[in-house]
Amino acid sequence: HFAGRHAMNIDGLGEKIVEQLIQRDLVKDFADLYKLDLETLAGLDRMAEKSAQNLLDEIAASKTRSLARLIYGIGIPFVGERTAQLLAAHFGSMEKIADAGPEVLMEVGEVGPKIAEGVREFFSESANRKLIDHLRAVGVNMEEKRAAPKSDKFAGMTFVFTGTLAKRSREDAEALVAAHGGKAGSSVSKKTNYVVVGEDPGSKFE
Repeated sequence: HFAGRHAMNIDGLGEKIVEQLIQRDLVKDFADLYKLDLETLAGLDRMAEKSAQNLLDEIAASKTRSLARLIYGIGIPFVGERTAQLLAAHFGSMEKIADAGPEVLMEVGEVGPKIAEGVREFFSESANRKLIDHLRAVGVNMEEKRAAPKSDKFAGMTFVFTGTLAKRSREDAEALVAAHGGKAGSSVSKKTNYVVVGEDPGSKFE
């Protein structure tokens, strides 16, 4: 999963290679992948030196993948690709996500109590905290590069979207709000400034 196309995208790190790495006690967590060398990989069954070098290059390249891909790759409960992207865009760093409480997590669009609890549970385990420290130590990217805001028109405002929007997707609308300094909320609360209503709105409209 960590090496998958939608996560860290490490081409060539298939199931059989992973099994060998674990059986030979060469890899105990994701961070150990970044400590492998050419001699070790070339010594695996059915692994020629050229293939080993290609895999090493793929592993090295994955260090610069986006924060969203890393969040998805480490396997936080209930956090899929879309939620990983939202968390990365909202917090901007793994450290801030790890330290966020449930209420702060639920300020992120589409993050409800179940996802917030999954994130909190993951980062409350010392083994997972150590994994993040190990990944940081070997040079894996832990921050989301953000585009500079276009304006601060929506600074301090929270928008909630419901229903199908006529001219753009929900994701594009939320990105537009963020580009002008605002936040997209997942539910209506006393912090909500605007509810934007499209076709067939849900309970948020009520």
